[in-house]
Parts: sequence; C-alpha cells; structure tokens
Amino acid sequence: MHRTPLYPATATGIRPASLPGTGPVPVPVPAAVRFRAACPDCRGRFELAAAALRLAIGATSRTTFYTFTCPACGASVRKPAGERIIELLTGGGVRTLRLHTAL
Repeated sequence: MHRTPLYPATATGIRPASLPGTGPVPVPVPAAVRFRAACPDCRGRFELAAAALRLAIGATSRTTFYTFTCPACGASVRKPAGERIIELLTGGGVRTLRLHTAL
C-alpha cells in the first residue's frame, strides 16, 4: 500500500516540504471536519465531528481501532483502523491514544 502524503495548499502550488530548508509543515484542521460513519447495531448512517471519535493505535492491527457512540441508538462502536483510516483520522484532528505493551 502506498502512503499518500498530505500537504497544505499554497499559492505557488509548490509543496512546502520541497522548499529548501523546510521540513514537514503541520496542516491546520478546520473545526468543521466531519467523518462519515455507520452503526453496525441500528445500521444508521451519519456524520461525526472529530471530537466524537477516538483513535487507539496499538502494536498490531488487532489493537488499532477507532471508537464512537452512535447518535441514533447510543451503542458504543469499535471498528478496526487500517493505515489509511489512521492517516485520515489523525489528519482530521481526532484525538489519538498510543497503546504501549508492558515490558
């Protein structure tokens, strides 16, 4: 799977990371970012704000997931998060928890 880099728009059309002497530039996230989601219990479809979602990143794909509460039925929903989902959620301002294993 190829990673898709995200860059803020610029007036010149040049990616900021490609300018001499610059590194990655944080992308400001608008407050109106919304994510489409569905509830497996009531089969409702809706849009959620970034504040309504939580992302947990673990050591394996089984321990990496995102959660939200269904606004229609109130069910707590937990879904697996692949690489692309992680990229979209973190770029959209979703709060992230990194899970560590005990040594």
